[in-house]
Amino acid sequence: MRQQKYGFSGGAGLILGAALLWGTVGPAQALADTSLGPAALGAWRLLVGGAVLGALARRHLRALLPAMRQGLARPLLICAVATAVFQAAFLYSAARTGAALATVVALGAAPAATGLIARSVNGERLTRTWLVSTAAAVTGCALLLAPTGAGVDVLGLLAATVSGVCYGLYAVHAKQLTTDHPHVHLPAVSALSLLLGAVPLVPWMATDTAALAQPATLYLIAWLGLVTTALAYWLFSAGIPATSAAAVGTLSLAEPLAASFLGVFVLHEHLTTTAALGSLLIFGGLAAACLPTSRARPATTRTEPSADELAAGGSFIR
Repeated sequence: MRQQKYGFSGGAGLILGAALLWGTVGPAQALADTSLGPAALGAWRLLVGGAVLGALARRHLRALLPAMRQGLARPLLICAVATAVFQAAFLYSAARTGAALATVVALGAAPAATGLIARSVNGERLTRTWLVSTAAAVTGCALLLAPTGAGVDVLGLLAATVSGVCYGLYAVHAKQLTTDHPHVHLPAVSALSLLLGAVPLVPWMATDTAALAQPATLYLIAWLGLVTTALAYWLFSAGIPATSAAAVGTLSLAEPLAASFLGVFVLHEHLTTTAALGSLLIFGGLAAACLPTSRARPATTRTEPSADELAAGGSFIR
């Protein structure tokens, strides 16, 4: 089988773009200052984003039905459940610990979770580049977390960790979809997973409606749904086929980096020296994750495909 060389040009830039858009969620919430509850906001975000993404990929939705009978249903269900649990756990954590702390902990847990899940599910090799870039980026997240001080909520931190694991589950199984079903349009799959993920949050959306009369709430829903969900998932879907699942987890750390920068330059928050050092470490880890991590090797006899071979399936436009 031919070998694929991962690198920035192979999709990492698109993953970075998606992560940077996701990093605007917290600052956008702070700027909007809406009274809409976090669970209801999460439901609207998934519903609007899923509907728009589904409309863009509507010609490919019909092809999903026969693929369901060929093993697509299981990874799709896992992606949908991971999406729903991520939203619930992350929003619960943000309510208890604050959006900044929840983002740092969740995305700090994501690289290790993604790499280990990819190793377990796909047998993907964890390269030295992944180890170095992840260690640097996670250390950077820890430094960003340091200025928050003691007295944080344990349940909130646990929920944030769970959301990080859910991100890993989504990334790995979305990656698996591109290799096991190379003719399936990944944005269409992502649209279904988003819409299914919104279902458990519908009760909050149905009961928390007073804030919908506020223009700021509608603007926030539009930004979160159209930009940080529909567009970001489309970019993610375009980049993930040519990027290893482990690297995707590390690249996701651009999200707290973007959130911290927006906090300083848009919300005028103070960035301490420790936090600045953490941001530099995250940036270094992201740069390392974008470097090529494998080279072509002579074919060897084996029964399981390597991570490089798993990524050799074509290009998709999540």
